[in-house]
Amino acid sequence: MAGRRARTGRGWDAGPPRAGDTTGAPQPRRGRRGRAAEPEPGEAPAPPRDEAELAREICLRQLATRPRTRAELAGALARRGISEETAERVLDRYDEVGIVDDAAFARAWVSSRHNGRGLARRALANELRQKGVDGEVAGAALDGLDEETEAETARALVDRKLRTTRGEPDAVFRRLVGMLARKGYPAGVAISAVKDALAAQSAEAAEFAEHIDADALADAENDLDARRHD
Repeated sequence: MAGRRARTGRGWDAGPPRAGDTTGAPQPRRGRRGRAAEPEPGEAPAPPRDEAELAREICLRQLATRPRTRAELAGALARRGISEETAERVLDRYDEVGIVDDAAFARAWVSSRHNGRGLARRALANELRQKGVDGEVAGAALDGLDEETEAETARALVDRKLRTTRGEPDAVFRRLVGMLARKGYPAGVAISAVKDALAAQSAEAAEFAEHIDADALADAENDLDARRHD
């Protein structure tokens, strides 16, 4: 009919497409979520990423969550397939500029884990070893944690635990000594701390504490520990 537009397969068509109208024009292939699809066969692939650049990116992602030792970063790079030569070069540079500093890491770790979790020297030394910190570096960091400080922390841990611990004095004694042992305290320190805390708790606990020979028990515990490691 005159005056009416002819209907086509594209809908009502007013005539030829205007400039800039891409309706019906071939569209680039898109991948899932609108991303561009993989290159067609024959297209030039993207240039490979520089290995050192990738290594730095991996290290920075690791360091974004918490400080890391050199050994931890080296392990992360190895797991991602970074060559040992590239890893050494990147980590050496990080050492030079202070991004990686095992001595500073060890000092911060000892302070944080002792003050926050009440861990003793033995437990802290084991954790630093697992982090790949050199024994000499770990020893220097642990020098700031002396026997007096350990004894004070052990007593504070026991006092805090006693507020919520119930039971007969002998059962409480064993439980608290075990708690300190798991945190790395030597037997003598643990037994003395629990004995003193029980003596100040109640008359019944004080009477029990009077019969505790801390030195003898510590010697027995040390002998048992030595046999376990033979």
